[in-house]
Amino acid sequence: MFLLLTASAQVVAKAPDCTTKNITFECAGVTLAGTVLAPRRPVAAVVLVHGSGQEKRMIDMATRLAERGIAVLTYDKRGVGESGGVYAGPEVGTNNVDAANLDLLARDASAATDALRAQLPAWHGPIGLLGFSQAGWVIPLAARRNSAVGFMVLFSGPVVTAREQLRFQFFTQGNRHFWDTHTEAEAREHLLHDPDRYQFADTDAGGILATLAIPGLWLFGGQDIQAPVSLSMEHLDALKAQGKPYSYRLFPALGHDTGSLPEPLDTAIRWMKDRAARQR
Repeated sequence: MFLLLTASAQVVAKAPDCTTKNITFECAGVTLAGTVLAPRRPVAAVVLVHGSGQEKRMIDMATRLAERGIAVLTYDKRGVGESGGVYAGPEVGTNNVDAANLDLLARDASAATDALRAQLPAWHGPIGLLGFSQAGWVIPLAARRNSAVGFMVLFSGPVVTAREQLRFQFFTQGNRHFWDTHTEAEAREHLLHDPDRYQFADTDAGGILATLAIPGLWLFGGQDIQAPVSLSMEHLDALKAQGKPYSYRLFPALGHDTGSLPEPLDTAIRWMKDRAARQR
């Protein structure tokens, strides 16, 4: 692997036998900036969808995927890096889980899907969305908007309402030893009855997923203190019982950051390649 300095002064880790191209695309009146990493013969393609923070392009993740034969578009989040628009998030004192903001981010992901398709060769395998944490709401919304999305991969993506997610986070308070001293029953009780600290229009990931028919894979950590994993898996089981092509994998010793670790990523890549092979 070597480093390539692009015209936009971004340092990009380039995978062998891959092209690397900086692009821009339009959505909701602003220009978003990203980078496409494309193997010569991609078996599949994905757009990387951000979590809740002020996130630029996820070049490291994109490179790891491209090295394994998957074309990737990773872009600076709205209002971050070289992308236009206004970033909404806790760092700037705004509530970024409001339905209007999640829908706007989903529109960006949908536009990114179209931008990636325009950069790919005639045969590129299925196109999907792969994301992290808050993408648990953004990706289903984008998939419902754009029929070109053929699959979803979620690392620690909650399958609950945004309101339940916040209640869970306020209960755990970022305590990495939370599960040493608390039970799942206690967590469920707080999700049901805790008073809300913010008022916002809610979004239900499970309700959106009930309207989709594309395959999805969720990677969860059993020690997660940001997303209610047990409840999310329970909701996925209910959707699977309705015939939805969803699956998940639990890594009991891991926390919320499943997307940065080799075993969950390897699991996701194998799953994507298997889906692609079925469509050939």
